[in-house]
Amino acid sequence: MTMPTTRTEMLRELYRALAAGDEAAVRLLLSDDFEGRTAAGLPLGLGGDYHGPDAMIRDFWWAIGRSYRAAAEPETIEDLGRDRMQVAGTYRGTARATGRPLEAAFVHTVTFDDSGRISALSQLTDTAAWCAAVDGAGAAAAPAYPGPAPSDLETIDYSVEDGVARMVLNRPDERNAIDLRMGEETLTVARAIAADPRVRAVLIAGNGPALTVGGDIDYFLSAPPGGFGALAERMTNPFHEAFRILERLDCPIVTAAHGAVAGGGLGYLYAADIAVAAPDAVFCTAFSGIGLSGDGGGTWHLPRIIGDRRARRMYLENLRVDAAIALDWGLIAEIVPADELREHALAKAVALASGPTKAFGRQRRLLRESWNRDLAEQLRAESQGVLDTGNTRDAQHAIASFIAKARPTFEGR
Repeated sequence: MTMPTTRTEMLRELYRALAAGDEAAVRLLLSDDFEGRTAAGLPLGLGGDYHGPDAMIRDFWWAIGRSYRAAAEPETIEDLGRDRMQVAGTYRGTARATGRPLEAAFVHTVTFDDSGRISALSQLTDTAAWCAAVDGAGAAAAPAYPGPAPSDLETIDYSVEDGVARMVLNRPDERNAIDLRMGEETLTVARAIAADPRVRAVLIAGNGPALTVGGDIDYFLSAPPGGFGALAERMTNPFHEAFRILERLDCPIVTAAHGAVAGGGLGYLYAADIAVAAPDAVFCTAFSGIGLSGDGGGTWHLPRIIGDRRARRMYLENLRVDAAIALDWGLIAEIVPADELREHALAKAVALASGPTKAFGRQRRLLRESWNRDLAEQLRAESQGVLDTGNTRDAQHAIASFIAKARPTFEGR
C-alpha cells in the first residue's frame, strides 16, 4: 500500500480499510502510541479508552465487526488546525445477532503526530442506536450512557404532549446551573426524544429566574487539586453528545430564553431552530472569566450565527449581550413579554408539531450540511431531498389539498 500524502486522504483510507477489514492497511496508518477514546454507553462493553493500535483494532474495531455488519460512512471532513481533523458521518449496517438495522451518527476527532500518522481518535456517537440494534427498539428509549433513566430525572422536567417534547431545566434555586447530573440528564432526555415517534417538535425552557447561568461553580469546586480539567471534561462529554443528538433530530426545536443565559448553557439556545427571549434575557459566554476555553458548541455556532468578529468579542471580552442586541445580531428571533414567553414559545412548538415533520427534518439536515458543500453539491442534495420528501404521505396529501383548494393536515409521515 502507498501511504496517502494528505490527512484527508489518510482518513478516507482509514474508513475504507476498516470497512474492508484490511488490518495491514489500518496498522500502517496508526502511530505506535495510538490512543482511542470511544463513546461511553456503547453496548457490549465497547465504550472506553484503548491504548495502542493492537487494543483499538482487536478490542474495538474488530469487536464491532463480530457483532455488527456495519461501516462508518464519512460525510464531512474538516481541518481543525494544527494537528487535528474532525470527521462527521453515519454508521450504517445491521446487528448480526438480531438483523436489526443500525444507523447512528458519529463525530470523530482525529489527531496526527509529527510523522503524519494518526496518533489519537476520539469518538462521539448515538449510543442508543447501537443498543437498539442489538437489544431491540425498546433500548433506544432508555439511556445507554451510565446515568439516570427517564423515570429518575431530578434536574429536568420532561414530558410529551400534543406532539411536543418539553425539556424544562428545573434547578430554579441554582438558576439552573449545570452540574454533572444535569449534563447526564440532558443526554437522557435527548435520547428519549430521538427514540419517541410521538415527538414532532421540542420546547426547551427553564424554571425559575433564568434559563441557565451555565456551569455550576459549586460543583466545580468539588474537584481535587489539579483535577478541575478532568471533572469539566467528564461533565461535558454527555452534555455534548446530547446536543449532537438534538442537532440531528427530524423535528424542529424552539427555545425560550429569560434571565441569564451563560457559559455552556448557551448550548440550549444554539440547539434551537427558533429562539425567543424575554426583555430581561442577557447572553454571555463567561468562559474567560473562569479561565476556560468554552463548551456547549459555542465556538462552532456563534461565528455562524452572529459572525466571526462578534463571536470573538463575546468570548475574549466576556461581552454581555442584552435581548435587543441579541435580536439585532440574529442570536434570537424575537423578544416577547416575560409573562407571555413560555406560552408563546409553546404555541410555536405546537404549531410546528402539526407541520410536515419529514420535510422539517430534511430542511434541518440540508441547512446543517450546507456549510461543508459547494453550490453544485448542495443542489444535488436538494434534488435528492425533494425526491425523498415528495414520496412522503404528507407531501402527497398537501399537493392534493392544494389542487382541491383545501388546507392540508400533516401527519408527520
